[in-house]
Amino acid sequence: MTIVNRWEPFRGTTLPHQLSRVFSNLLDRTDSQESNLTTWAPAVDIYETEHELVVKTDLPDVDPKNLDIRVENNVLTIRGERKFESQVNENNYLRIERATGSFARSFALANTVNAEAIKADYQNGVLTLTIPKREEAKPKQIKVNVAASVPAPQAAAAGAR
Repeated sequence: MTIVNRWEPFRGTTLPHQLSRVFSNLLDRTDSQESNLTTWAPAVDIYETEHELVVKTDLPDVDPKNLDIRVENNVLTIRGERKFESQVNENNYLRIERATGSFARSFALANTVNAEAIKADYQNGVLTLTIPKREEAKPKQIKVNVAASVPAPQAAAAGAR
């Protein structure tokens, strides 16, 4: 007698488990050629102060000569390249995880910044761009003038006359 079992691919497993398995299979790259296809995008922090916008980008081992920073049509673009260390033979590496090659990051700038006065500083592998705000965009403090008030007893006496 032959027993026929129905095939149920999701029986006994949860949906999150199945999704995790599918994505791990898609993202598991063992071929070094495939890993070269991934694009490198350095991490960026952007914050605002009262007088400026600051962009910090992690660029370890990037030669400052290989950086190109531009503003066109209110779009800030940071381009560069991190090259593979040629001092060590590639066959001697046991693991290579740091990406090399070209990268580009672009960010739209508000009209409130002065793109003509951007300052760039590169220290300890961190590129810091300081973009000042236009004068009209900076917060303005308005001073409130308080009129000298007459003390209450004198005010009452003045009103009685």
